[in-house]
Amino acid sequence: MEKSLANPEIKARVEALLLQMNLDQKIGQMTQTERMSCTPEDVKNYHLGSVLSGGGSCPGDNRPDDWVRMNDAYWAASMEQSDEHLAIPIIYGVDAIHGNNNVLGATVFPHNIGLGAANDPELLQRIAQATAREILATGVEWTFAPTLAVARDKRWGRTYESYSEENTIVGSYAEKFVNGLQSDSHDDCVVACVKHWVGDGGTTHGIDQGDTALSFDELKRTHIEPYYAAIDAGVMTIMASFNSWNGDKCHGHRYLISDLLKDEMGFQGFVISDWDGIDYLSEDYFDAVGKGVNAGIDMFMVSEEWQPFLRHLKRHVQDGTVPMSRIDDAVRRILTVKFACGLFERPRPVERPWSNHECFGGSEHRDIAREAVRKSLVLLKNDSDLLPLNKQANILVAGKNAHNRGHQCGGFTVAWQGALDNETIEGGTSIWEGIHQQSPSATLSEDGRDADPEKHDVAIVVIGELPYAEGMGDIRDGNDVIVEAGSQIKGLMKVLEPYGHTLELAQLHPEDLATIQRIASKGIPVVTVLVSGRPLVVNRELDDSTSFVAAWLPGSEGQGVADVLFGDYDFQGRLSFSWPEKVSADAGIDDELFPYGYGLNYQ
Repeated sequence: MEKSLANPEIKARVEALLLQMNLDQKIGQMTQTERMSCTPEDVKNYHLGSVLSGGGSCPGDNRPDDWVRMNDAYWAASMEQSDEHLAIPIIYGVDAIHGNNNVLGATVFPHNIGLGAANDPELLQRIAQATAREILATGVEWTFAPTLAVARDKRWGRTYESYSEENTIVGSYAEKFVNGLQSDSHDDCVVACVKHWVGDGGTTHGIDQGDTALSFDELKRTHIEPYYAAIDAGVMTIMASFNSWNGDKCHGHRYLISDLLKDEMGFQGFVISDWDGIDYLSEDYFDAVGKGVNAGIDMFMVSEEWQPFLRHLKRHVQDGTVPMSRIDDAVRRILTVKFACGLFERPRPVERPWSNHECFGGSEHRDIAREAVRKSLVLLKNDSDLLPLNKQANILVAGKNAHNRGHQCGGFTVAWQGALDNETIEGGTSIWEGIHQQSPSATLSEDGRDADPEKHDVAIVVIGELPYAEGMGDIRDGNDVIVEAGSQIKGLMKVLEPYGHTLELAQLHPEDLATIQRIASKGIPVVTVLVSGRPLVVNRELDDSTSFVAAWLPGSEGQGVADVLFGDYDFQGRLSFSWPEKVSADAGIDDELFPYGYGLNYQ
């Protein structure tokens, strides 16, 4: 899509349309708000450029047709031409970050940390293509993906959104994922948005939205580098990051956004803020708006207060505190993306060829997801060659994550913080269901109390974390680190309640170790399968297990785990994050138990 953004014909169309626009229409195009905060009439009357769904925000019964009809109403309003309104199509945005994970019945792919362990760029492109089709099936055109964060501290609650702690895998995936979403065919194109610009994975103590204290050379070498591949692939949008760099908020950082990203790196698409991201630039909202626009943000994600945003931005222009040239640059970029992805040529959502398509949640996509699960699993221990298992063995399956599709999908699945049950994740299989299909004589006992050495040859115990997203997944051993971070940042911070206070699983979830020990104490060998969004300190669980598998957050297709446990496929995943043996209390520096790149297999 790189040529599309620089296409002379598109440039001419953009300039012609820009000449017709008044100030209200221009600042309307720069505004995106949440579906619950605006009607189709608002889209028309205020010339809004975009609408989005926040986590868990869905129309009707949350079926593809509900989404198609919703976006159709917004689209129709945006395309009404009159003396006061120009026909400029809306672009609808969603966080489809591991499949179209917002919608009931979608194929849910493994979260990025698992895909990093697979280290298979070609697979990533196929996942992106499948995700694009399931987005298009809901009548939507834009996803805030892929995430190019390079997570450097496992206490960060968004670690699972990172492919790796090293940027080589992240960079190799960037081009493939962007190409998979942004097809050259307009009907097949979903606009990609790489995020978060920049350094979100490098914050001190792993605090979400915290401060990344690095020299520019280190920021560039570690965190900026993957963006070059995405820009070369023609990514159309980039999202600014909540974090700060050496105390300065990225949302208000003119050098990072305008000078570096746009001018030096040649990014020709548009930059969007994160959810109410400019709010944290200043306690004065008027001042915050001016800082965000002048830094180079082009479109503003404003969840509710979009009318005050419009008034403040208009006043800034009238007062001369935001130059008209900055407004024109932003709108020019937004219109360029809308033309380049074919929005002006596409029919209304209810008439688009992919809308309500049967591919949504279909077997072809689920097969790709199942393959991704198989390739992402990492075998950390296999004493006495316990694995692969015999399908005719007497198998006990236990653990709180064995039969819970919500748990295995993690955060950003239907709801912002994920689901805690099977019913919400329609289609697919839990890990238990996948095992039971392969070994019909297997039995389920969640807490392992039914373990009996006379009845069971081996146990599979599925343990680990519960779903979380963003800062609610942070690990913090005390509030002093928040005070420290806040003292370094020029601006405001949004602090959420953390997931826990340690990376040691035995303290976070003592029920897991209890289940393993309850079974192992009876002389039954245990295969432990860890479902988690990051490596955890699991020394005690490892010691009491004969075999140990890191399954990450595998998504809806739990069968992929069974495929490998029973030897239909070999393990091929390798750690894309080093595995900690212990966590130092002072700085959270991990002593390696397993190095980056580690992973066993049957051969």
